[in-house]
Amino acid sequence: MDNFMQQFCQQLINGISLGSIYALIALGYTMIYGIIKLLNFAHGDIYMIGAYFGFFATTQLGVGFIPAIIIAMAGAAVVGIIIERIAYRPMRNAPRIAILITAIGVSFLLEYGMILFVSPQPRTFPAVFTPTVYHMGPLVANSQQLVILISAIILMVTLSYIVNSTKAGKAMRAVSFDADAARLMGINIDKVISMTFALGSALAAAGGVLVGVYYNSIDPLMGMMPGLKAFVAAVLGGIGIIPGAMMGGIILGIVEAMVSGFLSSTFRDAAAFGILILILLYKPAGLLGKNIREKV
Repeated sequence: MDNFMQQFCQQLINGISLGSIYALIALGYTMIYGIIKLLNFAHGDIYMIGAYFGFFATTQLGVGFIPAIIIAMAGAAVVGIIIERIAYRPMRNAPRIAILITAIGVSFLLEYGMILFVSPQPRTFPAVFTPTVYHMGPLVANSQQLVILISAIILMVTLSYIVNSTKAGKAMRAVSFDADAARLMGINIDKVISMTFALGSALAAAGGVLVGVYYNSIDPLMGMMPGLKAFVAAVLGGIGIIPGAMMGGIILGIVEAMVSGFLSSTFRDAAAFGILILILLYKPAGLLGKNIREKV
């Protein structure tokens, strides 16, 4: 029994660390969906681009971890704004299926564009700080896991402050609630949407750098699976709900870690998408969402 509890607690630590990254990516999904009801399937590739921004910042500019993550977030925010301006803004009044196909097209463009420019070979992410192992009784945590968790908490708290306590955040919530009413009140809808893409892309980029630091490897197709899993996390918590994305990411990370630890790592992806099926069958609005009956 003691051995079981030890392994359970160890996998809990691993799961919270992994879930923090899913939460950072899921926040971008849920913010963009909350504002313009768009499932941005290119969001996982923004995470990949952020990892490369961080990689080049550390290898070419020789900066440390904190400047690298800031550069990656700023670069990805610009990329997010450009994508919104070129690909999504002209499609804003198009049918949903057309926008969805556009998002998938943008995803493939980013992936294979990066393969063209940086080569398909994985790159080794440099060690930006000396890894330290902490022993807490029988449990083990390393400095990378602590950095991921602390960075994720700081970014989530900052996002919550921006959304709930700033003028820009109030504008975002107004547009999310009723875009037409917000426009009549003088809010610049295009500016708010661009800012939402910038914030979501910056958070995904931070996740990309943290993954590079943790796994020491990045490649142009690294965003595909985490992007889909972050979508699962957003749906699990309630897509369009910011606390839901955070909670969904953490839950998904813990479930994956438990499946890897007690069953097999082969089934971790199946577990993630199994959760998606179950949540869509039994609580389609997500854990924090409310089922709203449409008026006819």
